[in-house]
Amino acid sequence: MLSYQLFLLARIILCLLQSHQSLSLQSNTFLLPLSHTLSSTNSSLHHLLKSSSLRSSTRHGRRHGTHRRPPLSLPLSSGSDYTLSLSVGPSSSPTTVSLFMDTGSDLVWFPCSPFECILCEGKSNPNSNSTISPPPADSHLVSCASLACSAAHSSQPSSDLCAAAKCPLDAIETSSCSSHACPPLYYAYGDGSLLAHLRHGRLSLSSSKPNSLSVSNFTFACAHSTLAEPVGVAGFGRGPLSLPAQLSALSPSLSSRFSYCLVSHSFRTDRLLHPSPLILGRSPEVSSIGPTESAFVYTPLLHNPKHPYFYSVALEAISVGPTKILARPDLASIDHAGNGGMVVDSGTTFTMLPEETFSQVSTEFDRHMSSAGFSRAKETEAKTGLSPLAKPAQGPQWAWPTLLFEFFNTNSYLGSQLK
Repeated sequence: MLSYQLFLLARIILCLLQSHQSLSLQSNTFLLPLSHTLSSTNSSLHHLLKSSSLRSSTRHGRRHGTHRRPPLSLPLSSGSDYTLSLSVGPSSSPTTVSLFMDTGSDLVWFPCSPFECILCEGKSNPNSNSTISPPPADSHLVSCASLACSAAHSSQPSSDLCAAAKCPLDAIETSSCSSHACPPLYYAYGDGSLLAHLRHGRLSLSSSKPNSLSVSNFTFACAHSTLAEPVGVAGFGRGPLSLPAQLSALSPSLSSRFSYCLVSHSFRTDRLLHPSPLILGRSPEVSSIGPTESAFVYTPLLHNPKHPYFYSVALEAISVGPTKILARPDLASIDHAGNGGMVVDSGTTFTMLPEETFSQVSTEFDRHMSSAGFSRAKETEAKTGLSPLAKPAQGPQWAWPTLLFEFFNTNSYLGSQLK
């Protein structure tokens, strides 16, 4: 199934990109459990696939439209949305919140009462059994003159932000507007948006091991109104307000590097045998598979001048069996307007390709599957909205062609045989 293979690619890329850590965790690593919001869903697999496909298309379309925008280790559970639990507020009475992990954004936010969510009916919410709390008691509003306020508002000058906050002109001229709060923040995703206030406060991460990490003066956003976003987000993008960037700045033992690799996919919790590792920070050593073979392959990240918080890579070609299909040139570079490249987005289940490239790959893949005795699964295609899908051939063994995604300076193989 081509779409399923492209779905796997999104997970494999994440193992390739952030490959600075050791395969075996060091003694000073920090391990947290993350979970998948649909692990216990009652929806059918066909419905989940179709929903994931539509969400991927929506995020991709919004992103390519007018929208801007010692190691710590965390395990993940597989699926399309992965959540991280953390605590905010004073140590005497902390509040635990679950946030979506998102490499396609760079802000950490969560709902605060009073809270209104528009068009949130039917949305998966890991916090649905808990009461949304007011802003943490020990937190305070961020100043309009702070660097954090400017970063949250797309690097607008502090003078403009303080003017919007109704700071007096003489105070703006003398840079003494620290008592005026940062203006409300509008933030948009591929599939939703929010209005929030920026705050500083205490944030804690609790490990599955007997240790924890707490940082003061962490910058987050308290959202009081959202569109189709009932759950907060832990942004892992390249911006200064992302979770790894702030942990690096506030806890010197950590770096802003991170890595993760998602294990085999399942919507049934009884089939999730191992968590998916997510590591924040950099190990002092990099393990290897053998004396000469590296445990990791590397491809450089591209700089996007319009969306500097994106993790973008260069895709040069896709091979289906022995047939090599060259990718469009704009998938291997990014222009001054921010167009091009392949964005690694943990919030998007399926890898999105330009129509002409996808058509070439799917046609070649379908040809190989047909010659191997597979037939098209038309009924499943109609239920999921994915195509082409194939029914397995009869017999004790069947195989599909190798898919090879060629990124700049490296290749990534996808599974070549199923039994």
